[in-house]
Amino acid sequence: MTQPLNSLAQKVLAIAKEAGDKIMAIYEKDFAIYEKQDTSPLTEADLAAHNVIVNALEAESDLPILSEESADISWEERKTWSSYWLVDPLDGTKEFIKKNGEFTVNIALIENGKPTMGVVYAPALNKSYVGIVGEGAWTEVNDEFTAISARKHDGAEVWKVVGSRSHQSPEIQNLLAQLKGETELVAMGSSLKLCLVAEGEAHLYPRLGPTSEWDTGAAHAVALAAGANVTVLDPENPLDDNADALTYNQKESVLNPFFLVSA
Repeated sequence: MTQPLNSLAQKVLAIAKEAGDKIMAIYEKDFAIYEKQDTSPLTEADLAAHNVIVNALEAESDLPILSEESADISWEERKTWSSYWLVDPLDGTKEFIKKNGEFTVNIALIENGKPTMGVVYAPALNKSYVGIVGEGAWTEVNDEFTAISARKHDGAEVWKVVGSRSHQSPEIQNLLAQLKGETELVAMGSSLKLCLVAEGEAHLYPRLGPTSEWDTGAAHAVALAAGANVTVLDPENPLDDNADALTYNQKESVLNPFFLVSA
């Protein structure tokens, strides 16, 4: 497939890959693990990728940047932003530490509360996802692009639902019980969960646990560009057709509500 990306998306993909190279250099050797204030692990790779991305984006545009590793920006300042970069330099730090390959570099462009472009790069898998809302979504491997689209459940097939490898919560069990037919859980780490729905490998991804906006922004853009929906999930009514869209930078907290990714 010929190069489908506009110039900005091409640059962002290159930045994500440069950060991925830094991550892999650390991934392939012994690395230091620190603890953040919330006790989640922070590795050298998070910080190395953060520095690459922030420096490159600052050279590319004047837009502000909200990164997981530089998130101490007041709401007073953030609420004035109409457009900004939303970055998770290394999503899936636990997957990185386990060395299972399911971690990603995430860079999103947020405009008026909505993700409009996103790059998700899984360096250990040598695979990228790129979404430009209104233009399309693609996977990229070795500079070869393949268009992707979300795939609705056809009514007869097994429901493929992205879920945790560990025990399912009662809320997830309640959602599965409301689906007509058989269900199959598809396990995946990091923001790749949203990408599974975007590329038609799963029908639903219900998230009933904590996430932050940088965890989802880039993959949310990919999902939207691929024709999927990302909506706020009410555990009492998990399959509500009228649920609100998930939005960004609309409140002081950067924590997401529960959400559902659906084809």
